[in-house]
Amino acid sequence: MYHSTAVLLRDGRVIVGGSNPHAYYNFTGVLYPTELSLEAFYPGYLDAKFNNLRPTIVAPKSMSGIRYSKKLKIEVLITGEVTLNLLSVTMVSPAFNTHSFSMNQRLLVLGNDKVMASGKSTYKIEVMTPGSGNLAPAGFYLLFVVHQDIPSQGIWVHLK
Repeated sequence: MYHSTAVLLRDGRVIVGGSNPHAYYNFTGVLYPTELSLEAFYPGYLDAKFNNLRPTIVAPKSMSGIRYSKKLKIEVLITGEVTLNLLSVTMVSPAFNTHSFSMNQRLLVLGNDKVMASGKSTYKIEVMTPGSGNLAPAGFYLLFVVHQDIPSQGIWVHLK
């Protein structure tokens, strides 16, 4: 698809869609027909058998503001057996797409300074936010906590 996009959603699904029509496009008798398409891709990590490994972000709340070069404390709930060294925090910028080319695409893996149990199935993770706009331009990002390659539902954070 010439005008297409693939977008990572908060719940981990990937939406793929696109087309090439305009108001006067004739869908019959054309040499290179176009299609109108929209599809949701469910990666293996969304399988219900991984629900006990999937982190749930308790804090901060979605739409929280964060600043450069600051410690960010994240609280998560994980009901299954936790492997602390397989716990990470990522930030994904929402891409803008044109002609099957995704601009602004970036994945940031934040360094875990400290991970500790704080209650029954509750863990606190302390990470350092990106150091500058050279690494992560100001704007909105989806923040995920990943445990054993199973991501949480993302929350939106606004990096300022």
